[in-house]
Amino acid sequence: MRMLHPERDEALELSLNDVFIVPGRFEGGSRLEVDLRPPDGIGGSQPIVSANMNAVTGKRMAETLARYGGLGVLPQDMDVATVARITRHLHTADPRYDTALTVRPGATLRDVMGLIRKRAHDLVVVVDRDSRPLGIVTQADLRGRDQYTPVERVMSRDPVTVRAGSSNREAYERLETARVKSAPVVDRDGRLVGVLTRRDAVRLELLAPSTNAQGQLLVAAAIGISSRAAETAAALLEAGVDVFVLDTAHGHQRRMLEAIGAVRAVIGPDRPLVAGNVCTAEGTRDLLEAGADVVKVNVAPGAMCTTRMQTGVGRPTFSAVRACAAEARRRGRHVWADGGVRHPRDVALYLAAGAARVMIGSLFAGTYESPGDIKEDRDGRLYKESYGMASARAVSDRTAELDAFERARRALFREGISSSKVYLRPGFESAGELVLDMISGVQSAFTYVGATDIESFHERAVIGVQTPAGYHEGKPVQRLG
Repeated sequence: MRMLHPERDEALELSLNDVFIVPGRFEGGSRLEVDLRPPDGIGGSQPIVSANMNAVTGKRMAETLARYGGLGVLPQDMDVATVARITRHLHTADPRYDTALTVRPGATLRDVMGLIRKRAHDLVVVVDRDSRPLGIVTQADLRGRDQYTPVERVMSRDPVTVRAGSSNREAYERLETARVKSAPVVDRDGRLVGVLTRRDAVRLELLAPSTNAQGQLLVAAAIGISSRAAETAAALLEAGVDVFVLDTAHGHQRRMLEAIGAVRAVIGPDRPLVAGNVCTAEGTRDLLEAGADVVKVNVAPGAMCTTRMQTGVGRPTFSAVRACAAEARRRGRHVWADGGVRHPRDVALYLAAGAARVMIGSLFAGTYESPGDIKEDRDGRLYKESYGMASARAVSDRTAELDAFERARRALFREGISSSKVYLRPGFESAGELVLDMISGVQSAFTYVGATDIESFHERAVIGVQTPAGYHEGKPVQRLG
């Protein structure tokens, strides 16, 4: 990567909004030739990671991101038993088909209402004792019905199904011919395997699921840097976690370096270890020398974070990732850019700066797959609640086992928003749709630069600096006249 005007711009500290990518010549035929596999060796077909925030990544999010070729990181506040349960679920889940939501014929529409927004496929399958589909219920079937109506009265019987193992084209054409958006997938014995949408049939042609050597969906989990880090890592290793993420707001400190050494001793040399967060070359160097494979970069750019306003500490995002990536590359290692993503352009800019992957938090909080229940405001708009991992709410959850005085003392040092409404965006209610939107934009960015993979994109990218007016000039006009 180089700056368009290095004599002026090299010394500037730049955020994502301060910069743009200069187009270059592309020799390929289309953006479908772009290979987005991350260069960090962890696996997957694209570089999006869901953040290890309580309001962002749980079972459904981790599963969806892995199935879409990315990676979900379970939060450090999650107890080990829950992480183990989620890991078992992901390792036994079908890498190709979404997990079905099911009820028995005796269930009521109230039961369906509590399930249907847990997944993006808008489908609850009514099954018999042998898991064979008897019918389906969709959102349309719930309108104007009493919530205690038995599902067998309103379900669509003899639903269209897709045979497991069908090609993506065959599955798509079957759904298209039947004029349905999604359908249950069954095995040769007619037992339910999962659910496939028309959108997923196409997506599977572009993004292979992230899997480990055993063909199971990848699972990552975060660990704090307390004295119990090694103990927790041992339990997560036994649970089968594939990727370990040591996480704290200020990663350039002695306790982090000690934790890296302790965790590395437990998990061995082969399991990937990510550590952060830092925003300087020196911090990157120290974490890598301590035993990390990847360094997580950025301090305080997140939508739920108040650290910069509370402390004045941090660094503009683009410059932080650029400096840390350069240091990591000198050592044959990699960085993940963490936070501040609002548009596909932000992912592209982080990759141009040298990141191997990009972590997204609050943007994913307002989706079906994030933890927590969907709520409705007075205008009927759907939302979920999100909060920062250093907020009073998160600190309270994390210190629940301490006495009341100690909890109150620690709550004094909050650096995050404790509650914020994140609305579901029409057309992007699913994390999968957000991923596809991000990836589509990034693939196009690669072709504008003339690159076909992440490494060549970083090498070829030319970055310019713009005024605030230049940034706003590139935003679409919402209304004319």
